[in-house]
Amino acid sequence: MMVQNDTLLLVHRSAEKRTLFLPHAVRQMSNPERMISIEEVKQVIESGEIIENYPNDPRGHSCLILGFGIDNRPIHIVCAPKNEYLAIITAYIPNEEEWENNFKKRKVL
Repeated sequence: MMVQNDTLLLVHRSAEKRTLFLPHAVRQMSNPERMISIEEVKQVIESGEIIENYPNDPRGHSCLILGFGIDNRPIHIVCAPKNEYLAIITAYIPNEEEWENNFKKRKVL
């Protein structure tokens, strides 16, 4: 759990400097079925919890954060804390068929 807290601290520090939305994230957020706002992403970053950590990601350390947006809908954000900014890799509404009830654990399919 300590690693999660350290990673979350890095995420917050990076986000305070600058948040960069990568093209894939912008496409996913603007999907008509999702329409995830920048404000919702920032809310998830500020108040969400890390549910998966990817320290060995070839593109650099990243993590999956679960938080809640408008109307308390669950949102997953994959982000990578960098020295100068927080990279938002993707953002999506988790599918109930792929995730356990609390959207924290992947179902074994």
